[in-house]
Amino acid sequence: MRAARLAVLLTAVIALPLVPAAAQAEPPPGPVFEDGQAQPVFDPADVVRESLWVTAPVDSDRDGADDEVHVEIVRPRATEQGLRVPVVYQASPYYAGGNDVVNHNVDVELYVPDGHGKPQPQITWRYEQYLVSRGFAVVYAESLGSGASTGCPTTGGENETIGAKSVVDWLGGRAKARDAEGTPVTADWTTGKTAMMGVSYNGTLPNAVASTGVEGLETIVPIAAISDWYDYYREDGAVVAPGGFQGEDADVLAEYVYTRDDRAICRPVIDELAREQDRVTGDYSAFWHERNYLDDARDVRASVLVVHGLNDWNVTTSQAARWYEALGKAGVERRIWWHQSGHADPYGLRQQEWLRTLNRWFSHYLYGVDNGIEDEPRSTVQREDLSWTDEADWPAPGTRDVTLYPRPGGSARGGLDVSGPLRGRPVVERFTDDAIKTVEQLVDAPSSANRLAYSTGPARNPVRLSGTASVELKVAFDRPAANVTGVLVDRAPDGTSTVITRGWTDPQNRTSPWRTQPIRPGVPYDVSFDLQPDDYVLAAGHRLEFVLLSSDHDFTLRPEPGAGLAIDVRNTAVEVPVVGGKAALRAAF
Repeated sequence: MRAARLAVLLTAVIALPLVPAAAQAEPPPGPVFEDGQAQPVFDPADVVRESLWVTAPVDSDRDGADDEVHVEIVRPRATEQGLRVPVVYQASPYYAGGNDVVNHNVDVELYVPDGHGKPQPQITWRYEQYLVSRGFAVVYAESLGSGASTGCPTTGGENETIGAKSVVDWLGGRAKARDAEGTPVTADWTTGKTAMMGVSYNGTLPNAVASTGVEGLETIVPIAAISDWYDYYREDGAVVAPGGFQGEDADVLAEYVYTRDDRAICRPVIDELAREQDRVTGDYSAFWHERNYLDDARDVRASVLVVHGLNDWNVTTSQAARWYEALGKAGVERRIWWHQSGHADPYGLRQQEWLRTLNRWFSHYLYGVDNGIEDEPRSTVQREDLSWTDEADWPAPGTRDVTLYPRPGGSARGGLDVSGPLRGRPVVERFTDDAIKTVEQLVDAPSSANRLAYSTGPARNPVRLSGTASVELKVAFDRPAANVTGVLVDRAPDGTSTVITRGWTDPQNRTSPWRTQPIRPGVPYDVSFDLQPDDYVLAAGHRLEFVLLSSDHDFTLRPEPGAGLAIDVRNTAVEVPVVGGKAALRAAF
């Protein structure tokens, strides 16, 4: 990290009435910056706390009145003396807790086409004291339909974006707010510069709000966040679930966060979610397109610090990778942090360095401190040994896609070769679906009728994968519907395995996620799909394996066992993103 040694005292410029010099009060203390970072000069216990409701220009509960967003504010006491400060804002549907919900049954056959609560007394956040003591106000907002906000939860719907955005507008003087007595409230204590930050749903709302291009939102820090809700609950036409939450869907999550006092008004809205999400075909639709922020990356004005776990199977890595890529194409200032944990905040992983980066990021984009952070390497990756490296970009520079080709013997373990596809007549290998068995069970089985496995030899040198692997199949089915799952595996010399990444598809959506096309049993089809992006080093002596199966017990729908799949090995391949490209892979294998 590069930072100049400097100590600067910044005092906000405040418009004060012209009065005699003797009558002017002492100016309030201002924030202090050293090494490009805001220093803890304000007492985090000496704060002003406010509770208010911001009017949002949407009526999602259909009661004839604009929805209202409940907001709580924590700001340094010096703002009562005229100091103006920027804001770090977290919107969330979780402040009031959640309801008991029942997930959908996933032990079902696949589709075949035929012709209350109240807000917590005081919202808190682990970053609150850190930020307030350094001259930032912290703002919390309860998402529509949750806690003391009105409106209805819609799991990423436009109304939720409008609700969260309205708080940024209020901070910029463009929206109205009231206190509990109905008295109008203005944000005359802020500079109008706002950041949004949060984890999971709380990190997804910053993506959504930034995609509107709202004025005054200077930067966002989405952590373990969603950029496309379709890819959270669906995958290439397949109905899937976030890891650990089999059977959850958009309606279930909305029901969970529906914690406002009125327990009836949103029932029609949530019932609509249940119908429109379409757990039958899994197709992409206007419903899901409304919840896709990737196409709106071109409208983002804020800088973006994307943070995600390489082992996050709740919000999968594609959510961060595709968002980061879309922002790059749109010319947005961006940076990405990959860590080795799962669905988590990096606060406890590399706390000192993480807070230093976050502080410098906010100091630059909210206070205008010239600390050079915008010119530093855009990618930070935590390696398997928990060391960290900074690189110019992600995927790692020098990465090239390399194709690996299977060799016969997949019921036990066939080969996986970089030299080229098989020649001659088709070689067909078969397996049957058994959703009762987990991926880990099938990967570790010495042989199985329920999967095909193909392996390289032991690596002579370490091989780094950085980016998105993909699969191409020539496959036939003996039923008109089946899941398809692909898995990349690290096989250690002692025989133990680690799942590197996996992906899923519905072959009925082989030409488009928008459209289900029937399968004719016995007819070979070209089916291709991506696995989840990753950054992974295969150690020397380890083997890289590709495993193909049908249903994934932990993620996909689970039909009765027995669907048969047959692949033409000669026309099947897996493409992997290798740092150093084909030369590096040839040198390793």
